[in-house]
Formats: sequence, C-alpha cells, structure tokens
Amino acid sequence: MDIQVHSIHFTADKKLIDFINEKVGKLDLFFENIIAGEVFLRIDKSQEGDNKVAEVKILIPGKELFAKKQCKTFEEATDLAVEALRKQVKKHKEKVA
Repeated sequence: MDIQVHSIHFTADKKLIDFINEKVGKLDLFFENIIAGEVFLRIDKSQEGDNKVAEVKILIPGKELFAKKQCKTFEEATDLAVEALRKQVKKHKEKVA
C-alpha cells in the first residue's frame, strides 16, 4: 500500500512519519486490497491541549474510508484514527464476503 503523509503548516520529523507509516500499514493485515493511504496532520488553532489532528483516508476498490481524530499528540490521534478505520475495514470486508 502506498501511504502519503502531509503535515500542514509544519514539518513532521522522520520518527513521526515512520510511526504513521507503520500504523497505517498494519491495516493491510485486515484487508489486503487497500490501494493507498493518505494522512493529513494539522495543529488546531485552539489553545486547548487536544490540538493535534490526524485525518486518515484509505482507498479500497470502489470505496474510500475516512477517520479524523483530535488528541494531545499526533501519535495518539493516529492510533485512534487507524483503530476507527480498522473497524470500518472489517465491516466492509463482511459486506463484501
């Protein structure tokens, strides 16, 4: 699966990008027909602690799945978004099978 990571208005370090690639890449274990993944990282302008936003979109044949989470860290937000996508992938797989 081809995964693109976009950090909007900041530069993500290699460690964060590697973490995201690893997490999103694990979705292949649940559904092998995933074509591509795209991750958008943003820092919300609010002054609260939960200002890191991760939006994860994956393309599967005939469908696009999406999850958006906001947390204190990009790692936590990515974790939750990938978990939400894992549930969506499983549900889609059951419908197709």
